[in-house]
Amino acid sequence: MINKFKRGLSDMNKKTYTPPEVWEWDEESGGTFSKINRPIAGATHEKKLPVGKHPLQLYSLATPNGVKITILLEELLALGFLGAEYDAWLIKIDGNQFGSGFVELNPNSKIPTFADHSSGSPVRIFESGAIMLYLAEKFDALIPKNSEGRAEMLSWLFWQMSSAPYLGGGFGHFYAYAPEKFEYPINRYAMEVKRQLDVLDHNLSEREFICGEEYNIADIAIWAWYGQLVLGRQYNSSKFLNVSSYKHVCRWASEIDARPAVKRGRMVNKTSGSLEMQLHERHDAADFETKTQDKIR
Repeated sequence: MINKFKRGLSDMNKKTYTPPEVWEWDEESGGTFSKINRPIAGATHEKKLPVGKHPLQLYSLATPNGVKITILLEELLALGFLGAEYDAWLIKIDGNQFGSGFVELNPNSKIPTFADHSSGSPVRIFESGAIMLYLAEKFDALIPKNSEGRAEMLSWLFWQMSSAPYLGGGFGHFYAYAPEKFEYPINRYAMEVKRQLDVLDHNLSEREFICGEEYNIADIAIWAWYGQLVLGRQYNSSKFLNVSSYKHVCRWASEIDARPAVKRGRMVNKTSGSLEMQLHERHDAADFETKTQDKIR
């Protein structure tokens, strides 16, 4: 591994880059997302967000962070919480996240973004982990009841929030999206992703779910990233990362993938893949039967 890192570093040095004294933004650099990434915050245009008929309003896209929320909402509905009915509005990551209405709800301009209109004035919540915790506490469901279990759940939830940038922004970017392939950063982030998968595999070798014998929001959050990774849905990297070697993670990922609420949640705000799995917007439970893209087209 050390020799591989040395070779990767040598390859990168063939194209020497000397950082300038003051960095300036080059709009043409950055690979796949160069046209939408920028080093400043704030709205670029005026655009109000729509508000549907339910108190709970989600503005999102079916990325790993996005499906965390739709899966959780569908799980709450499956448990009988009628107050978890929601409107899910599609926000494509093509500049729409910089509209004035979206930025008002989320100054960080990232999906998912959420608003709860239950008590009159809307309560805004941004960051997927915060939204999940808010909903779990609101309905007192899919969250451990005792302090020890809650502490374990919070530890794993925050583990996911701090670890996923290595998977998405690190490994995923350099392996799948960067304009050029360099061995050093791919090796660096692949090693960290495999270490994280090993952490999960050790934990799941002794537990049915992430925190023990009961499924909760930590499972949903981690599954959205790492479960889908071992199921072959992330970066076309299954063989490269040898994901089948993490047998306990694969077992857990498959079990969660089979849950009906997870299947529904994956469909919401989805714009790629098979048309029958794409429900661009969700405003009613019946939409899964009548408004998927295969039926609309």
